[in-house]
Amino acid sequence: MDIFGIKALLICGLIFIPFEHLFAERPQKIFRKGLAVDLIYLLFNGFIIKVAIAIMAAGALGAAAILVPQSITQAVSGQPVWLQVAEIILIADIGVYWAHRAFHKIPALWKFHAIHHGIEDLDWLGAFHNHPVDAIVTKAISLTPIFFLGFSEASIAVFSIIYLGHTLLVHSNVRIPFGPLKWLIASPQFHRWHHANQREAYDKNFAGQLPFLDVMFGTYNVTGDKVPEKYGVDDPIPSTYFGQIAYPLLPRGKPLNRPAPSTEA
Repeated sequence: MDIFGIKALLICGLIFIPFEHLFAERPQKIFRKGLAVDLIYLLFNGFIIKVAIAIMAAGALGAAAILVPQSITQAVSGQPVWLQVAEIILIADIGVYWAHRAFHKIPALWKFHAIHHGIEDLDWLGAFHNHPVDAIVTKAISLTPIFFLGFSEASIAVFSIIYLGHTLLVHSNVRIPFGPLKWLIASPQFHRWHHANQREAYDKNFAGQLPFLDVMFGTYNVTGDKVPEKYGVDDPIPSTYFGQIAYPLLPRGKPLNRPAPSTEA
């Protein structure tokens, strides 16, 4: 049993390392700054998050058995798998959008999410660079309704593969034009401007997979073909894994120097 995801790491590396070399957005070394820390995030956070999801799923399924009529869960799980997957993507990304937005708007939560934004060289491996609290809370908000409504195991498995691949893609150092699909499917360009450490990029592009959510709620950042000048955050984030895990929890972890959150929707 590959509890730490070593096989998945190797497969993803074989796909994305040459992909980033062929379609690179900007010159960047494979063995770049922070690589070792990102590998630790992938291995250890992956295990922690799997355990958390299993606990969430068990709790949601138990609650659903009591609170949700069996006719509803049977109707949901009885749909074609492709339709269930489409519904899961929509429901989950609505949860991701609002959880993500909360992690930006609430100072106490931003300290956790700042760890992800501390990445200065963005590539596919940076997708795993999340504080466990950030990752688990976001998963709880986005996935609990999925388990609660009784979507089938097959549809959840397909969604999980799509979500992982898409998350790696939007963090990757690649330049691929999405054309008119950019409004429907999040692209690396869309998410790159969420990570940009530039004023026009702050608190924009929160959706994980569906950019039209940002269009609907007024947080879409239209950038055309522009490339961000830099990534990261203004205040220094510890360079070690355990330093980053402790950063939001210790008194010395001060709020980062970002503009005050806008009150606009």
